[in-house]
Amino acid sequence: VSDSPLSLCDGRFCFLVRPRIKTMRYIADIVNADKMSGRSRKYKIIFSPQKVSLTALCCQLPHVTCDEWSFYLLPLDEDIISMELPEFFRDYFLEGDHRWINSVARALQLLNSLYGPFGKAYGIGRCAKMSYELWRDLEEESEGDGQGRKPEIGNIFLMDRDMDYVTALCSQVVYEGLVDDTFRIKCGSVDFGPDVTSSDKSIKVLLNAQDKVFSQIRNEHFSSVFGFLSQKSRNLQAQYDRRRSMDIKQMKNFVSQELKGLKQEHRLLSLHIGACESIMKKKTKQDFQEMIKAEHSLLEGFDIRESTSFIEEHIDRQVSPIESLRLMCLLSITENGLIPKDYRSLKTQYLQSYGPEHLLTFHNLKRIGLLTEQSAGETLTAVESKVSKLVTDRAAGKITDAFNSLARKSNFRAISKKLGLIPRVDGEYDLKMPRDMAYVFSGAYVPLSCKIIEQVLERRGWLGLEEVVRLLNGNEFSVSDSTVEDNPAWESQRIVLAVFLGGCTFSEIAALRFLGKERVCKFIFLTTAITNSARMMEAMIEAKA
Repeated sequence: VSDSPLSLCDGRFCFLVRPRIKTMRYIADIVNADKMSGRSRKYKIIFSPQKVSLTALCCQLPHVTCDEWSFYLLPLDEDIISMELPEFFRDYFLEGDHRWINSVARALQLLNSLYGPFGKAYGIGRCAKMSYELWRDLEEESEGDGQGRKPEIGNIFLMDRDMDYVTALCSQVVYEGLVDDTFRIKCGSVDFGPDVTSSDKSIKVLLNAQDKVFSQIRNEHFSSVFGFLSQKSRNLQAQYDRRRSMDIKQMKNFVSQELKGLKQEHRLLSLHIGACESIMKKKTKQDFQEMIKAEHSLLEGFDIRESTSFIEEHIDRQVSPIESLRLMCLLSITENGLIPKDYRSLKTQYLQSYGPEHLLTFHNLKRIGLLTEQSAGETLTAVESKVSKLVTDRAAGKITDAFNSLARKSNFRAISKKLGLIPRVDGEYDLKMPRDMAYVFSGAYVPLSCKIIEQVLERRGWLGLEEVVRLLNGNEFSVSDSTVEDNPAWESQRIVLAVFLGGCTFSEIAALRFLGKERVCKFIFLTTAITNSARMMEAMIEAKA
């Protein structure tokens, strides 16, 4: 959505914008500047996906009319739908702003009307629960447009991002995740610069299932990608070499039917080889292997002091403010908060290396529960649980959210043990022929979010997961639609809509695609936005808010 005006014709401006205060001020400045200079214009502001109370400021300006465009869903691929709301994470989980919950509910209502009622709905997290309840209210008001249709999606699972920060903070090692971390995928496309294209031009490439090369390597561990691309290159060359033994008629068919496709595939192959080489160069400079080793130690709970020293060295060398923050947050969450001495030391070193303006960043990270001190969490947990029980209505929900975030304990170590997130492997983990979802993190860790989805679908509910739910601070639900017949033979029962509120990573998508193949089911992903560790950290930095 563009925040720049479109000149419809002389004397008329149209703005297509998100409802943000910063944008409202920008538009108001343009209108007032035109007025001061004596220009007479009419202005049309279209808010997407909806108008909110803060938009009233601009709508009251002279010669300004406002409208809204209910644009909720953007298909990025055959199985990925995004709401393209990157601000959702900060707005809801940090600021306690509930305005986007209505957009989520409307998006679910739209999908429900298109694909019939969902047979079973599961979820965990306060935002997930509120979104589900609002969606059901909207369904009752509209008398369910999808009712009476044969269901095409059997299960829906809603999950809050704060149920699993660890997965989002880990370095991605599947190809699509690495491309996102290195080049930043936006709306399903990426800009490859001269270092990839081997020319003086940048190229925008659409990354989806239509790309025959990308579709075969997107979910692969990076260590397997070079081998595949090398074999692909040899196969393409062999197809080109067939021309030497062709007669005129065969050559004519080859040129008219195959040559164009081979050239396109060759172009894409060259780009992905260039991308791999660029990734290798950048990761080598960043001591990527050492960083992965430190992450795995944190996940497993071994050599914590050594990992802390690595983080301190990373800060002192001023490698990257974002990466240093990410590692500190990963240490904090896996250890259920830092001991006060380590917290003060790391905070001081970070502020000295990257500047005192990051004091607000630390404040935000503490509020959201990403970087905390152990003592604070231990003193407030009992009070927090009492407040959660007392405050149940939606109006007071913001108070509870704000209070919870002040001292939310991650309980990662206990959850990891309960769900078996750290695989026990005898010998080397086979990344080319993976046996479980842990391959997306080199066999060191099964993504918590994906494991929860797997367990709930397997058990058809939360029965037997009571301890895990308690450690995750509850707000789970499991609801069956009485109007939908539960027939395991139906194709719809093998379709699962996984809804991530606050962002989803490409590692999680790859892991659930793998699970889908193993369980003979298909996952469709609906997310407020594609995220990764850098985007999460940037959302916490006040200067970039």
